[in-house]
Amino acid sequence: MIIGILQPSYLPWLGYFEQIKRCDVFVIYDTVQYDKGGWRNRNRIKTPSGPLWLTVPVLLKKKNFPSIREVEINRSEAWAKRHLKTLAQYYSNAPHYAGAIGDLERILLSGHRFLLDLNLDIIAWINAQLGIATRIVLASDLVVDGDRESRIINIVKQLGGKTFYEGAAGRNYIDTGFFRQEGVEVVFQDYAHPVYPQLHGEFVSHLSAIDLLFNCGPQSAAILADGGLKT
Repeated sequence: MIIGILQPSYLPWLGYFEQIKRCDVFVIYDTVQYDKGGWRNRNRIKTPSGPLWLTVPVLLKKKNFPSIREVEINRSEAWAKRHLKTLAQYYSNAPHYAGAIGDLERILLSGHRFLLDLNLDIIAWINAQLGIATRIVLASDLVVDGDRESRIINIVKQLGGKTFYEGAAGRNYIDTGFFRQEGVEVVFQDYAHPVYPQLHGEFVSHLSAIDLLFNCGPQSAAILADGGLKT
């Protein structure tokens, strides 16, 4: 059984969903410390001038190194309406924008208190659009201990896994020998980003997956799969 473990992100990129798709169980790592300036509350879309960040404002003042699951959205700002207006500005002419924006609008305007809950709803929706049925588990629903690597190994074992599917960046810090000693094989993602039809000129990769959904609609699942793994 293959287990993936990754922090939640806002409107994640395609590689995030390739990781989910490859796993039997995918763990949303919501118990680790929130990383300010990371991908938890922001992602990129495409405009005629290049990639543009969409950022969800969060409340961090007077917070003492909160975990991801503790971070609240700053609901005093009309961020959701701004994001929807921006998406309309740059994607309303995309072939499948009209068919997708209604569900996304409903999610963004739901008034989530916590960033985690917003991201979980978005991830679940994009999974459905991409035909991904992997079981999703929250780390906070598991009982595990240990330091960084031991905790990951314990999560994998608790879920009955033999293989840990890790992102490419994990090559820089994962001790595969230690995992092997504990009976867990580590496989690193090597995702070849697909090229697909886009608005606004030359193709740009590593955007939010909604760029693919708006441009390619029902073909998005096959395009994600065609990216595959480098051989």
